[in-house]
Amino acid sequence: MTSDMRITWTLAGSGWADCTLEDRLAKAEPTASYITSAPEELLTAVARLVAGETETRVQFEAEPTAYRWIFYREGEDIWIRVLELRDGSDHDNRGTEIWSSQLGIDQLARTVIRCFDELAQTYGESGYRGKWGEHFPRTELEALRHLWHTHHRSDNT
Repeated sequence: MTSDMRITWTLAGSGWADCTLEDRLAKAEPTASYITSAPEELLTAVARLVAGETETRVQFEAEPTAYRWIFYREGEDIWIRVLELRDGSDHDNRGTEIWSSQLGIDQLARTVIRCFDELAQTYGESGYRGKWGEHFPRTELEALRHLWHTHHRSDNT
């Protein structure tokens, strides 16, 4: 499996974020606009995977481009595909795959939690709101953290 995945979320301007995804093999930089709840949706999608869901999706709108994240889970393994679409309403098969990876559920949860912890540390919750235009996704982050700790403990008992 691919390892060393990193996600970085950078508030690029008022209501815009650059999300960098990288591992040892590839790097992609999808953009997100505040017109959708991209941070909350990403955190919630990963939480659903940790809870046992086998497929989930997230879409970042970049007006008019969209970036669709598709997650598949089998056992403890996660496959991620990120597609770039000209329009957010396009079918998956009209998109161009800009990044894909395979990793364990624990690694994915850790990576996403670390990303948002770093975001809170960099901007602070009020700075985040000032740049993004919405509240920091604290509820979704803590829900993911709780699920991951519960999942991680149950695997080690």
